[in-house]
Amino acid sequence: MNSTQDETSFSDLIAAELPYLRRYTRALTGSQSRGDNYTVATLETILKDRSPFENEFSVKVNLFKCFHAVWSTSGQRFADPETDLRSRAHGLLANLTANSREALLLRTVEEFSLTNIAEIMQTDVEDVRALIAVANKELADSFKGRIMIIEDEPIIAADLSEIVSALGHQVTGIARTHKEALALGAELNADLILADIQLADNSSGIDAVNDLLEMMDVPVIFITAFPERLLTGDRPEPAFLISKPFQEAQVQSAVSQAMFFASTDTLKS
Repeated sequence: MNSTQDETSFSDLIAAELPYLRRYTRALTGSQSRGDNYTVATLETILKDRSPFENEFSVKVNLFKCFHAVWSTSGQRFADPETDLRSRAHGLLANLTANSREALLLRTVEEFSLTNIAEIMQTDVEDVRALIAVANKELADSFKGRIMIIEDEPIIAADLSEIVSALGHQVTGIARTHKEALALGAELNADLILADIQLADNSSGIDAVNDLLEMMDVPVIFITAFPERLLTGDRPEPAFLISKPFQEAQVQSAVSQAMFFASTDTLKS
């Protein structure tokens, strides 16, 4: 294989993992634009030096490791225009144990093994295990709020309700369709929306959320079996995304992360 073929093959391997890096950077920063800026910076770093990929670890592990090298040295300089509430949210994040959220997201949302997380974060497995435990406690103790669930499958909706209630949050209600979601949003305000992409009667969870966001300014967690389709970087896309089928820990982590960036009474209190 010639050098051009090698380059094309490597680019294809990176491209296949980019949606997951976007998901991670957005969840970590609470912002599509800020997360995507970090993703671009990571790719620029790789273009200059591919040597971090010359080891036995997978392309995905090495891609995330390259991001962490950028993340740890940049001082989180890429910024969106800050509102007072978002500034306060980031101030609260700064008070959390260093690297704890990163370890938690890598484990619960991206489902890396502890060994792979240790490689990504350039630490050891015991440190990773301790960071995850600390993150779970600190995030669980932080904010309690009101969560709207948009999900047409009764069993899944019940599972989601039980998971977020166990975290101490209040479920404002469960909507099965676009129409029900709008009616629920008009009746009860929420601090967070947890929404499936495909709803009953073939209505769209994305359309429902877009209409709800005209009523309230809150973070949204989308649930989908095809996360890569919503993480192209080409248009306004979710900062928080859970893949189906999901694990309880994934929902817990995503909800806790998203609540930090809630621009509602949760942060005003």
